Amino acid sequence: MAHPQCCYRPPPVFRSILVSSRSRQSPAVGVSAEPAVKPLAWHTLSATVVATMLDVDPGAGLHDGSVEARQEEYGPNVLAEPRRIPAWRKIIRLLAEKMTLVLVIAAVVSAVVSREWETPVVILAVIILNTALNYLQERRAENSLQALRTMSAGTAVVRRNGTELEVPRSALVPGDIVLLDAGDSIPADGRIVEESRLQVAEATLTGESEPVGKTTRALTVASLPPGDRDNMVFMNTEVTRGRATMVVTATGMRTEVGAIAALLSEVKGERTPLQKRIDQLAQMLTVVALLVVSVVFVLGLIRGQSWSDLLITAVSLAVATIPEGLTAVVAFTLAMGASRLAGRGAILKQLSAVETLGSVTHIATDKTGTLTMNEMTAHRLHIHGHDFLVTGEGYSTNGKILTPEDLPVPDLTEALLAMALCNDAVIRDGRLVGDPTEGALLVLAEKGGLDVEAARQDHPRVAEVPFDSEYKYMATFHRLASTTPNSNPSAPLTVDQCLAKGAPVALMQLADSVLTAQGIRPITEEHRRRIHAAIQKLAGEGLRTLMIAGRRLDAVLPDDEKSLQAMVTGLTIYAIVGIVDPARAEAAEAIAVARRAGIQVHMITGDHLITASAIAKNLGIPGDAASGPDLDKLDDGELGRRAAGYGVLARVTPAHKIRMVKALQQGGNIVAMTGDGVNDAPALKQADIGIAMGITGTDVSKGAANMILTDDNFATIVAAVREGRGIYANILKFVRFQLTTAWGFVLIFLIAGVTGLAGGAPFTALQILWVNIIMDGPPALALGVDAAEPGTMLEQPRPADERLLTRGRLVRILGLGIVMAAGTIAVLTLAPVVFPDRADDAAFASTLAFTTFVFYQVFNLLNVRSDTHSVFSIQTLTNRSIWVALAAVIILQICVVQLQVLQGLFDTTELTASHWGLAVLVGSSALWVEEIGKFLVRSRVRHRRGPAPSSSARNPSSDHHI
Repeated sequence: MAHPQCCYRPPPVFRSILVSSRSRQSPAVGVSAEPAVKPLAWHTLSATVVATMLDVDPGAGLHDGSVEARQEEYGPNVLAEPRRIPAWRKIIRLLAEKMTLVLVIAAVVSAVVSREWETPVVILAVIILNTALNYLQERRAENSLQALRTMSAGTAVVRRNGTELEVPRSALVPGDIVLLDAGDSIPADGRIVEESRLQVAEATLTGESEPVGKTTRALTVASLPPGDRDNMVFMNTEVTRGRATMVVTATGMRTEVGAIAALLSEVKGERTPLQKRIDQLAQMLTVVALLVVSVVFVLGLIRGQSWSDLLITAVSLAVATIPEGLTAVVAFTLAMGASRLAGRGAILKQLSAVETLGSVTHIATDKTGTLTMNEMTAHRLHIHGHDFLVTGEGYSTNGKILTPEDLPVPDLTEALLAMALCNDAVIRDGRLVGDPTEGALLVLAEKGGLDVEAARQDHPRVAEVPFDSEYKYMATFHRLASTTPNSNPSAPLTVDQCLAKGAPVALMQLADSVLTAQGIRPITEEHRRRIHAAIQKLAGEGLRTLMIAGRRLDAVLPDDEKSLQAMVTGLTIYAIVGIVDPARAEAAEAIAVARRAGIQVHMITGDHLITASAIAKNLGIPGDAASGPDLDKLDDGELGRRAAGYGVLARVTPAHKIRMVKALQQGGNIVAMTGDGVNDAPALKQADIGIAMGITGTDVSKGAANMILTDDNFATIVAAVREGRGIYANILKFVRFQLTTAWGFVLIFLIAGVTGLAGGAPFTALQILWVNIIMDGPPALALGVDAAEPGTMLEQPRPADERLLTRGRLVRILGLGIVMAAGTIAVLTLAPVVFPDRADDAAFASTLAFTTFVFYQVFNLLNVRSDTHSVFSIQTLTNRSIWVALAAVIILQICVVQLQVLQGLFDTTELTASHWGLAVLVGSSALWVEEIGKFLVRSRVRHRRGPAPSSSARNPSSDHHI
């Protein structure tokens, strides 16, 4: 391949290596393949050699023709999405559900043995409706996720054709020259060509919480892990300081992130608890249906009924026994819940995931950004031997430095100036560009009244000692802008001050004086003791401590870095700043709600144990605190016994997160896990519910998760739990409603079959189907949008293995079904006696019994809305859809009975007002029986409440501000 614009030509040996590396590129996005050869160790090669091998001039970049050829060869720079399942395969999968198959068989049998078309056509219509609704909702969830990916695609600044331009990240190819600046998300893997004070946050890939300094020098060890390749940068990590130029070495699935994504694509998820329970119910109902149909069929044969009539009756009973609307109602209920959650800031990738979230017993959550604001904030200032409270949160300058009333207002000029000048961060419109800690210092300087921009202009920086983990500080050198420069350009540059910030233990060793209220004084052992005590106090409150120091100079700026660093001595300690990532305002309340709901919250973070423990205490998270190394000392069995008792796990690695999730799951718990980085993806996949962050989350973490939070907010998780519990409750309402109807049908037909009442078939096949249709229609949909009951988050989580039909629910269903059957049989038997004037009307008794049974369903719809609350409470009025549905059912039943055009189709006859009154009266017995049962339940049941979280409020009302 020729590249006329490049001034570098790969030698033959390099060309052969380049061809091998290109052979590793997969032919198409979405196809994961094993590399043909071992990837090149780019970090062991010099930047010049890397550019030569990739056939690019770093000063000019790639030519358009070369870019097009490489895009065709390598494909777009995106992570492969799982292959989409064709629509026809999805439809077949939905049709293969057990309950759907039973309905298909019922429709076929009805069509074969009966000359009537109504029953099979209606059954097939229900099957089509169920399948269409499920398919459309699955596609809607996929489209929502794709829209989220599109919104977060981003752009990159590249050098092509000798000019700089902005291109979509997906358009990058190996060999592209990319320009990086503070705040940029790195768009691909690359080798650093040039850098200036570059630091990169690689927590999303390696789990390392602190930004990592980068270099251009070649490394010698080929087998280094990504976190130790200091001359490389990786996709989805972020530049926190400095700037750099890199040459892209890998894109898409060939990146380090892509390698993890490829592994995740091989993991298959299990069916959720709801899907398992629906399967259990389907199996049970199928067995019951076959038994009942067999009994009725045998009894009919004994009475001498024809095979064709018996088969029609059998099909009708099968339809009545199997709640064919269950799958559609479940899909509708989940879809409505998903829609409500989307409005609250959560996107579901699978509809059933929200129900699983509703049964969660443990939430393992990140600290940064989920429980906290992910905006470092200075909360304490220790100066002149005293602590001062700083108000305000995040990168807004709305706040003050408060001074206790018994202290004079201190002079903060020197300290604030050092915070502003020894600082590379910039805040634009409330958004930080640069290091979060430096952002906190910048905001503190503004709150103290310093004009940061003016200070930087008045005191230009002329040199610096960049931060290094070896000596743990950063120092800058400045001169006054008003200083008259030497007319001789070759004359040495002078500086008038040195400013530093860093770890207190490091700067204490370089200090010989301290700033007090009386001025600068030589540092004594007493001073050191007090400063140490102040640092320990701040650290105990979970604050990260940073020392601010400086000195006045009148010196010539040295030429070499070693001599410059030697000038960072004889410092004066100005102040100590306590910095914290503040908790979200709503986090503590959300945790309290979770605890009352019987859900344990575990903070899992890469932060220091003391900091994490202090934040957990303020948020009301109880339990023991441990670090990752502590977990390493425990075997899996011991960790399984202790896992539930941990409230805080700090300094953890991805392996620790997976172990914690597995340990909690060993006890039969349902675990939700939050995460945003690539390193979180395996744990998200392992959890019962993986929750990815929509703002800070990587594509890999979103792909591994079941749910994505668009606001990265813990409170949204708790809202989703409430929604999930409400959804499950609504499904249970429908199950109770349907099965009570089905059981009533079964008893009525069994009694009629044994006694010969109404020829063994009290209702016609179409009447049975009519009851099912009107009950599966408006009432069922109205239950699907029912709001969660007020006490939903006061209940303990459901056991993970709980069946849909517990003993208590089954007793209520059977009992109420008996009431319905007894009342309907009584009306069918006594109607000619009570209304002798209609005794000769063959259709009268069955019509009155049919109408009575419909009113049983009307009153039962009101019953099932709550297991404990009375129908005669304000709760009954909260869902207008219920009343609309009931009105629709009653109007439709009146039409079926009173309209002549429908009487022939449904074998009904006209009823008078007194007849309707009797049907309503008898049907209302279902309500009164349930009211008695609810009263007995309310007299026994007491909601179990979790302990209230502790809180420590501060009252700064006695303070005044600077």
